Amino acid sequence: MITPKNIAVIGGGPAGLRSAEVAVQAGASVTVYEGQPSVGRKLLIAGKSGLNLTNSAEPETFANAYSGGEMPENFWRDCIAEFDNCALRKWAAALGVETFESSSGKIFPTQMKAALLLRQWTAHLHTLGVKFEMNHRWSGLRPGSPIGVLFQLGTEVREHDSVVLALGGASWPATGSDGDWVGILQSLGIAVSRLQSANCGWEVAWTPETRGRVEGQPLHNLCVRAGETSVIGELMPVAYGIEGTLIYHLGRTLRAMASPEIRIDFKPAFTAEQLVRKMESVRRNFITEALIRWKLPDAACAILEQFHGPFDSAEKLALAAKDCRIPLLAPRPIAEAISTAGGVCWSELDENLMLKKLPGVFCAGEMIDWEAPTGGFLLQGCFATGTRAGRAAAEL
Repeated sequence: MITPKNIAVIGGGPAGLRSAEVAVQAGASVTVYEGQPSVGRKLLIAGKSGLNLTNSAEPETFANAYSGGEMPENFWRDCIAEFDNCALRKWAAALGVETFESSSGKIFPTQMKAALLLRQWTAHLHTLGVKFEMNHRWSGLRPGSPIGVLFQLGTEVREHDSVVLALGGASWPATGSDGDWVGILQSLGIAVSRLQSANCGWEVAWTPETRGRVEGQPLHNLCVRAGETSVIGELMPVAYGIEGTLIYHLGRTLRAMASPEIRIDFKPAFTAEQLVRKMESVRRNFITEALIRWKLPDAACAILEQFHGPFDSAEKLALAAKDCRIPLLAPRPIAEAISTAGGVCWSELDENLMLKKLPGVFCAGEMIDWEAPTGGFLLQGCFATGTRAGRAAAEL
């Protein structure tokens, strides 16, 4: 009889669990090691406000949603195709979790929570024969054949034929994705791009008066630009600055700017000339009149007053409303971010996500140097890379 390949999956998040599922279905013997008392903790937190599993976007849109480092050409097009949004929905349905598509194209479980999906998934993995070892904090590797997997500061060693590392980034460290793996891989000669906050808010130096007027007041139907990138949507001013999907989409561009700033068009449906004409014969109190004549929210007025006021003409106010420049101080700390940018450099990986310097060791999920906006692209990327790494580890 042929002895099944013995695979270790380090990390019990979506990428790790998917790697384990694919590998065991390919005939491997799989053990998932998780440093926390249970798996899927970050998934559960992400699902508190509705678990955005994937998106109904077309393949080209998906492929273009991912960025980071020197990615191989067509990597995401090919990787997503191996386990795409349709396959993910069928997979969830097979676990007894139905999904629906929102008006924006986001795909959610009908229960809008992660608990049922995680419970059904782990039960399925147990049925397939996947073994789980909780409270096993990974501390290193001993290269060779077999590969020595070290836990608890090296006091415990397990031997496996191949290993899938799926340890996440460094956001939400309380769930276990604290980025401590970076130093371990660097000590083994693996290049890792610095982990940074992605899909996070940005800090703004509001004055106390502005903060009191804008905090918690959503701004809708905006066109916001950073550098050469522009997006349409809404922003949420908060006490420290700005939150929301729109600013998340601009994160990569903002991080690359020496002096990050956004430029807001508060009235993209109108030209500056049209806004001036709406003022008619107004000669003073331009901000007050804009509340009525332009239907400009008070929060927008407060922002305009802080960064471009005072206004002594309708023309000056119209130009500012069409191009309001807001300097940004810094992204929020990585522990608060939804996800992280940076990670294992693509140059260290082959097409199957195996570390070239550590044969038999694969990477999956957010610990690789990629990022994607919210809206279903993050989880889809974790599932897709987990699929590729798990299959390659079993076939090695």
